[in-house]
Formats: sequence, C-alpha cells, structure tokens
Amino acid sequence: MAHIVIMGAGVGGLPCAYEMKEALGKAHEVTLINPRDSFQFTPSNPWVAVGWRTPENISVPLSEPLKKRDINFIQDSVSEIDANNNKLSLAGGDTVDYDYLVITTGPRLAFEEVPGSGPDGHTLSVCTTDHAEAALAHYEKLLDNPGPVIIGAMPFASCFGPAYEFAFILDTALRKKRMRNKVPMTFVTSEPYIGHLGLGGVGDSKGMLESELRNRHINSITNARTTKVEDGTMYVEELNAAGEVIKEHELPFVYNMMLPAFKGVDAVANVEGLCNPRGFVMIDENQRNPTYKNIFSAGVCVAIPPVEATPVATGAPKTGYMIESMATAIVKNIKSELEGNEVTAVATWNAICLADMGDTGAAFVALPQIPPRNVTWFKKGKWVHLAKIAFEKYFIRKMRKGNTDSVYESFLLGAMGIKKLDK
Repeated sequence: MAHIVIMGAGVGGLPCAYEMKEALGKAHEVTLINPRDSFQFTPSNPWVAVGWRTPENISVPLSEPLKKRDINFIQDSVSEIDANNNKLSLAGGDTVDYDYLVITTGPRLAFEEVPGSGPDGHTLSVCTTDHAEAALAHYEKLLDNPGPVIIGAMPFASCFGPAYEFAFILDTALRKKRMRNKVPMTFVTSEPYIGHLGLGGVGDSKGMLESELRNRHINSITNARTTKVEDGTMYVEELNAAGEVIKEHELPFVYNMMLPAFKGVDAVANVEGLCNPRGFVMIDENQRNPTYKNIFSAGVCVAIPPVEATPVATGAPKTGYMIESMATAIVKNIKSELEGNEVTAVATWNAICLADMGDTGAAFVALPQIPPRNVTWFKKGKWVHLAKIAFEKYFIRKMRKGNTDSVYESFLLGAMGIKKLDK
C-alpha cells in the first residue's frame, strides 16, 4: 500500500485529494494536510471584503466530507520536508511518512519585499479570507470617512485579475451607497499596460479594461514600482519601456488594496533542488519534480516563467481551470506508476477565467496561456457576473459532496458556450 500525502486544501489540493482517492480506491492511503479546518473558496474573497459574502458562505469544513471519502485529514502546517527520506515534520511536533508527495500549498505572500506593506503594515489584501475580513473592517471605516483609494498590484505580482475585480466591485459597492463621488480611485499596477494580466493581454483586454476604468472614473498608473508604504501615503515609481524612472508619485490614501508578490512557502522553498530561487516548485511536463521523482506539484506554487520580460517584474497567473488540469494529471500519473506503467499524463495549460466587475463581468479564454495562441476569446457582460455567482455555489457544493467531476471544465465552458477545449 502506498501513502500519498497532499499538502494544502485549496482549489487544487482538495479536488486532487477527492480525485486521488477515487482513482486509487482502498488499495492505497491518501492523506490531506492543511493548516485550517476548512476549505475557503479564494475567488470569492473580493466579495467578502465589501460584505457581499461572509467567510461562512464560502467555506467548507473539511473533516466530515474527507472522512466520508476515507481520506485522512491532518490539521497542521508542514514545517520541514525531508525529501531524501520521504518524511514531513509538522509544526505540532508529529512526523508523516509518504511514498508520494503532492504540493498544492499555494504561495507565500511576500509583503516584506515592499517596506510598510501587508496586514502588519499599511496595505490590505484579498488573497486570503482572513485578509478579506480585515479589508471589510477598513471598508466600513471608509464609508464613515471617505477619501482617496488605491487598488492594484505590486512588483512580482502574478495574479492581476483580483485587483481589477476588486476595483470594479468596490466602485459598484460605493455607487450603490451613493458615495462614489466622495472617493477618488487610482489603479496602480506593475503591468506594462492595463489589461496585460501577466499574460501579454488576451484579445481586447487592454482596450476593454481601459474603457471600463475610464467609464468608472478610475485613474491608472502602469509600469508602477511600489517602493514603500507609510500610513496614508504610497510611494510609487513610474517606469518607461526601458525600465527608467520617469515619474515619482506620492499617493495619499485612506483605503487601499494591493496584491503582493508571491513566493514559495518556507517549508517547500527550503528543500534543496526542489524549487527555483523564488521558492516555486520546479516541475516537468508531467507535474513531477526533476530531482525528487515522487514529488508532484500543482497550482500557484509551481514554477512558470513569465510570459514576457516587463519593465517592472510580473509573473504568469495560474487560473482555476489550469490548476484543476494539473491536479488531474498528477492523479493519472501516480496511478499509472503504481500500476507499473510510464508517467504520461500532461496538464492542459490554458487560461480560462470569469472575472466579476460588481454589476457586470469579463470572461476570457487563452489557448494556450502563453502567446502566440490558437484561440483568444474575451467577452464582457452581465451574464459573467451571474455566471460567477452560480459557479461559486456550484464549486462549493461539489467540495461539500466530495464530487470529483471536472468542476471548471463542466461549468465554465458551458457558461461560455464552448463545447470542447483542445490543447
């Protein structure tokens, strides 16, 4: 009997655990390790930050559904990986042996790279549900004391969608309260242009998002290198295409939400030969680490090179469909190897996204994610807003039931009217 351990119960880890157990059955043991006792649906965090959702609305307790599927659950953090001896040390003092390790931890939020940023400094985030709750408390203060707002992404950020989403959601929330006229907004991003998204743009994302910002009276600064944040003031260098500073901004704010840079979590990043210099797990086309053949990885924690060099460093995003595809490939490959066959499954690295904009939304497909592409599809409309609400309920219900169906493919492609997705 092999023991497969999965680190992290996020959008990649929890579906991977369900799918792994269904594929391997009683012949092998599956254990999921996660610091929290619940799964949290990260894409809904921007809604939590304006009070449109509560943490309970978007959370799934893990113990019962995992127990029903005969999956072991350990609520703890991994403090050390002994990859040479196939052993994990947990923060609580226990150790766990494994035959295969699947790393789906997500990222570490590298607030330390911009002095004064983060929950312990002067910026807010929607990267975790706890952070979104804190952002809600500050949003309520904004309603009592309206003033300048800054939304955006810092250098080395690699997931820009939530910044755009939150800017538009906040704009909508303020308009509904008839307070938007009291709140000047500026979008500050490390992207070389609006709508780059870490993907080199998708279809008309540049024109559409520029138009949306203009229509909502949101100013923008691109090629923005945030250098430090003080109480009430953000310091930003604006660069040109050559990477030269052309303007220095001191932006006042009473409220901000800035997505930070991502790095690998410490326990993973500390393993020699496992990660790149920023702590992301290096993988081959089969999601397997080249150094440690029994370690696989999926999601935001894997190493993917930037789509292109940009004046201010940006990373490539990992969208939900891509993450689900990675997890499925891992399950197939581990099952294949346990049966004595070659590892051959390859993930479909395509970008598919529903982005909420408060009262409308934008959807895009990029096949493949890195240009030039075979398919580029970008649409806007209220249907996207409604589809994302429906998808949230659909995904959470699936996780509560332990369903292993392809959640992103079955729902998102149907919502977009796409019947088949080729590589």
